[in-house]
Amino acid sequence: MPSKTKKNNTERSMHSLWIVSSAAIVLAIISMFVAVSAVMYAAQQKTVQATTSVVQPNFGSTLAGIDTPLNSTDLAVINNASDVYFQTAGEMYLNGSLSDPIFTSNNKVAPFMVNGKPSVIYLGSITCIFCGENRWAMALALSKFGKFSQLFTGYSSFGDGDVPTLYWAADNYNSSGDSVKNYYSSSYVNFVSIEDINPIRGGFLLNSPSKIIQDLNATENKSAIGAFNYIINLSAVKATAFMGTPYTIWGTHQFSGADAEVFGNTTPSGSVIDLTYMTHAQVFSQLSQPQDQFAWSEYAAADIYIASLCQSLNNTVQVCSLPAIRSIEARIA
Repeated sequence: MPSKTKKNNTERSMHSLWIVSSAAIVLAIISMFVAVSAVMYAAQQKTVQATTSVVQPNFGSTLAGIDTPLNSTDLAVINNASDVYFQTAGEMYLNGSLSDPIFTSNNKVAPFMVNGKPSVIYLGSITCIFCGENRWAMALALSKFGKFSQLFTGYSSFGDGDVPTLYWAADNYNSSGDSVKNYYSSSYVNFVSIEDINPIRGGFLLNSPSKIIQDLNATENKSAIGAFNYIINLSAVKATAFMGTPYTIWGTHQFSGADAEVFGNTTPSGSVIDLTYMTHAQVFSQLSQPQDQFAWSEYAAADIYIASLCQSLNNTVQVCSLPAIRSIEARIA
């Protein structure tokens, strides 16, 4: 079975949606994310099918447990992950012993402040395979600066990998909208999540900026509205422009896309285990006792985000003292 990482360069371009914003006001968002065209979507479907020539029973067909809150055991895997795991994964990243691509490329930006705290801003989509994979690393990273009281079982869309993932809130996966709810608290940072929602029985789809801002205005969530305005303003500069989901800002560091491509496991058996065919239970089992490339790569991806926040917070949080985090900080500076 081919690994999903082999198709990521192609699929990254298919998730690329551009904002060409005017200079100032969000009401001027007539310049839009260019939606995925029919030609691109058809090509994406062909790519997905080509990389799944070995047919598995659950590919493109599972909604098992979707929107179910994590039980206390699984939630603890995220909230209580040992610093030892982050240190070991960081060392593996630094010495080049991870097979999955891990990226440090980012842009320096001014922090988005709310109530005197810098923010982690996330703009993603429940239909997006890269968002699905990236939420595992995001959740692990955020857990070192605060806690989730709830997380939920989720998937990317059937036409975009159907990968098991986490949802920040119980989302209506049969309709179109935007969700800003999450159950995260921290003394150090704000977590501002904007989750674009479209029916996941289809393929990847992102709402237009005008639809997103309309949805955000309806929530009356000032932090989310301000964060989206901030993304629009950053998109006036090519380096920080929105280029696809996930789009994240970690304090003073903006990442255009996921910071890793972790879609399977090549050890210890030597055979590829595609994330598409994993259950949530298998993912939690691997993260709870990391022993393979998949788990270590997820922790390493989390380390990149942790180092970004540590730098933004002047290394005032305990996890920032880990030697591997300090070394990664030097790479992202």
